[in-house]
Amino acid sequence: MPWFNSSIAAIIPYFPKWMVKPFAKPYVAGIADDEALQIVQQLNKKGYAVTLDILGEYVNSQEEAENIRNAYSGLIQKIAAGGLNSTISVKLTHLGLALDPQLGENNILTLARDGRDNDVGITIDMENSPFTSLTFDIYKKALAIHHRMGTVIQAYLYRSLEDIKALDSPFLNLRICKGIYKEPPEIAIQDRRTINDNFVEMARSLLNGSGYACLATHDLTLIDRLEALIEAEHIPSDRFEFQVLYGVPMGNRLEELKAKGYTVRVYVPFGEAWFEYSVRRLKENPQIISYVMGNWFKK
Repeated sequence: MPWFNSSIAAIIPYFPKWMVKPFAKPYVAGIADDEALQIVQQLNKKGYAVTLDILGEYVNSQEEAENIRNAYSGLIQKIAAGGLNSTISVKLTHLGLALDPQLGENNILTLARDGRDNDVGITIDMENSPFTSLTFDIYKKALAIHHRMGTVIQAYLYRSLEDIKALDSPFLNLRICKGIYKEPPEIAIQDRRTINDNFVEMARSLLNGSGYACLATHDLTLIDRLEALIEAEHIPSDRFEFQVLYGVPMGNRLEELKAKGYTVRVYVPFGEAWFEYSVRRLKENPQIISYVMGNWFKK
C-alpha cells in the first residue's frame, strides 16, 4: 500500500481541484473565516490552543497585500469577539515584503496594533534565507508595539543559535522549526540528525534564556529528546509549548503531552490557496490517501 499512496501523491498535483478536495480536508480548515473559526472552537473544546494561517505567500500588487492585511485584521477581531484561544500566523511576503519591504513592514505593524488592541497574539512566519535578517528586524519593531508578537527560527540554519542569543528578552516568543526551504550547504545543515541536534541545542539556549519557546515538530524521537531536556532542566510548563500542523497524524502523543500539563498549539491553515498547500502535505504524508479512500468504501 505505501507504494500506491506514494504513486498517487506524485500525480495528485495534476488532478482537478474537485478531486483533491477530499484528500485536502484533513489538512485545511476550509476556505472562509467562519469555517476555520469552527475548527478553532472544536480544537479549543478538546484542550488545544490554535494559531490560524491564511494560506498564501507572494503577492503581485499593493492592493492584494492590503487585502490580505485586511483579512487578517478581520480575523483578529473575530477571534477576540469569540473569546477563542487562538493567535494568527502571517508570512511577510503575503503582506507585500518581496514587492516592497516598506509595504510589508507597514502592513505587519498595522496588524501589530490590531493585535494589541484586541489582545490577540501574532506570529511572523519565517520564509527562505533572503528574508531572515529582515524578518527579525521587522519583528523587533512589531514587538515594540505589541508584546504578544512572536516569530520563527529554523534549526537547519547555522546562524540560528547566535540569533537566539541576540533576540533574547522577556517578551521573546520564538517558534523553533526544522525549516522547509531548500537552502545551500554554505548556510544550512543538510544532515537530518544534525538538524535535530541543533534543534535541541536551540531549545536549550532559548529555555535557559528569558523567552518563551514554541517547539514545532512532528518528529516523535525529537519530541522525546525535548521532553527529556525539559525534565532534566526542570523547565516550568509556562515557558514553552509544543506546536503541530493541523491534520498530521501523531497517534496519541498530543493527548500525552496535554496530560502532562503542556500546552499544545495546532497550526490551522485555511483559505483560497488550499490546493498548493494540500499537495505539499500529501507528498509528505501519503498514507492519508489510503485513509480517505478507505472511508469512501465504508459509506
